[in-house]
Amino acid sequence: MTKPLQNKIALVTGASRGIGYYASLALARAGAHVIAVARTTGGLEELDDAIQKEGGTATLVPLNIRDFPAIDRLGQSIHERWGRLDAFLGNAGSLGVLTPLGHLDPKVFQELIEVNVTANWRLIRSLDPLLRASDAARVLFVSSGAARSHPAYWGAYSLTKAALESLALTYAAECAGTNVKVNLLNPGAVRTAMRAKAFPGEDPQTLPKPAALSSFIVDLLSPANTKSGALVTFEAN
Repeated sequence: MTKPLQNKIALVTGASRGIGYYASLALARAGAHVIAVARTTGGLEELDDAIQKEGGTATLVPLNIRDFPAIDRLGQSIHERWGRLDAFLGNAGSLGVLTPLGHLDPKVFQELIEVNVTANWRLIRSLDPLLRASDAARVLFVSSGAARSHPAYWGAYSLTKAALESLALTYAAECAGTNVKVNLLNPGAVRTAMRAKAFPGEDPQTLPKPAALSSFIVDLLSPANTKSGALVTFEAN
């Protein structure tokens, strides 16, 4: 069986559940050693068990991505152990609270800015030298259709995802002419805990499971993918 990420090092944020969990498992199946980052230790341990069961390997990093000095230390640790990073999936995100902008709690707004935007900039800042040290680094940030549709009551989430898209596309432009390719993924409607929180009346059985995106994500993070600066939308079959 061909493994497109054989001997590659891949980092995934939000790896303990949902899209991040199944993407991590698929990346390990594809041959990558997965650096799995999440706040939930139990979820990371379950992921590690699943990866080991299939013969893969992972390094677990229990980390709150709002801990920005810890992100700096993570980059240093990767440098000391491997000297490079071949794939990065910026998946961790927060929905916050769906409410009119005038009712939004400042603490909730600040958390959304830090999780959805600042943390990803800090990750770029920490990981950029490692990605440039790879012979074919691939970066993928998870966005949302809300970044462009601007639905009522979704203001804080929408603007942070719009900022994330601008951040990612700027980074893609800065990586032009290098071995680093940077793209965005709009996963669409997927059966995740965040989706259930946003649409409590929706029947989850009508939605694809997070695992459905796994091979799609692996393809975008594989050396064979040469596109960069693109917003790619997943469409379930």
